Amino acid sequence: MSTSTTLPNSAPLSIRQVLICGATIVTLSMGIRHGFGLWLQPITQAQGWTRETFAFAIAIQNLSWGVFGIFAGMAADRFGAFRVIAGGALLYALGLVGMALSPTGFLFTMTAGILIGAAQAGTTYAVIYGVIGRNISADRRSWAMGVAAAAGSFGQFLMVPTEGFLISYFGWKEALLILGGAVLLIMPLALGLRESSFGPGRTVKREQTILQALKEAFKYPSFQLLMAGYFVCGFQVVFIGVHMPSYLRDKGLSPQVASYALALIGLFNVFGTYIAGSLGQRMPKKTILSTIYFSRAVVIAVFIAVPLSPISVYIFSAVMGLLWLSTVPPTNAAVAQIFGIHHLSMLSGFVFFSHQIGSFLGVWLGGLLYDRSGSYDIVWYITIALGIFAGLINLPVKEAPIARAKTAAVPAAS
Repeated sequence: MSTSTTLPNSAPLSIRQVLICGATIVTLSMGIRHGFGLWLQPITQAQGWTRETFAFAIAIQNLSWGVFGIFAGMAADRFGAFRVIAGGALLYALGLVGMALSPTGFLFTMTAGILIGAAQAGTTYAVIYGVIGRNISADRRSWAMGVAAAAGSFGQFLMVPTEGFLISYFGWKEALLILGGAVLLIMPLALGLRESSFGPGRTVKREQTILQALKEAFKYPSFQLLMAGYFVCGFQVVFIGVHMPSYLRDKGLSPQVASYALALIGLFNVFGTYIAGSLGQRMPKKTILSTIYFSRAVVIAVFIAVPLSPISVYIFSAVMGLLWLSTVPPTNAAVAQIFGIHHLSMLSGFVFFSHQIGSFLGVWLGGLLYDRSGSYDIVWYITIALGIFAGLINLPVKEAPIARAKTAAVPAAS
């Protein structure tokens, strides 16, 4: 098995360039989407829709993100990240504008759901982590992934209050149009992730075809366990991120409490993801993942058991923030460690697809069960049970590089 950390025929990008451009792209892309929960009540009240209508569109967004993430990963592995990221930025802008102007629930689902989901597939972790894997050596890879994930968390800390301000000052529709223009800043940043190995006339030699890589991964039990754990991650964080603002308002707390809570999650996750990435260089990644999932179950159980107040919300948000996206660096670093880097974006895309199925169910069931029962209690209990489940199934993951018979390198088309 090859231990090369960069693709043949390429001069690797500098660590600084990869991290600055990649982290800023993730900051914008993830930062904007983390604030979508702030639009739930303004849009449903203005349009006369149920919460399930809004939740279903965001659920489709997460599912679309997962489906398109697979193909975005394949495209980035073959043609380079630059084209995929630039195209994703354009789709993001179109989706935000469409989200603002959609007169019906169906069109809202098409724009806020499918278009923005496809945009996020091309501008977030799977594609960015492929660039990191190809250009940063294995002894610093988990740390670098932690830095990129921390950037997404900083985006939440930065963008959620900004989005709350835009909504209150300009109105919900105008706020979306402003963000549609701002997200186009991703396009020039993508130039910093243009890799020479994917230029005109270049070819990249690979150990496996796409089908060989997929067959190997899906037959490997540890890959299946990582996917199952990531499913739980998606269910938990998207349910909380989208529905907690409305949950808090239902309990009589002000909208500012929800904005501060989401911002605190983002702030503390800057530290949580960085720490998780750094620890991934020194200890088993499965241990980190199991600890995160078990801890989430405990934190959620305590949160719904104690009397609700702004202080309890802020404490919950800070602790949950440490655990929020901290699963991302060890999960993706484990995939890279097991299977190598040549199909990393694609394999990360499949793992993330599992995450997004969980996200779909978390956000949709949150809206559905609220409309049916008038309460979020059932979904909170589900998140606790899933946290325990994910903690258990990550324990048997094997992180050692997979034993692979040597085969002739497979040339990719230029």
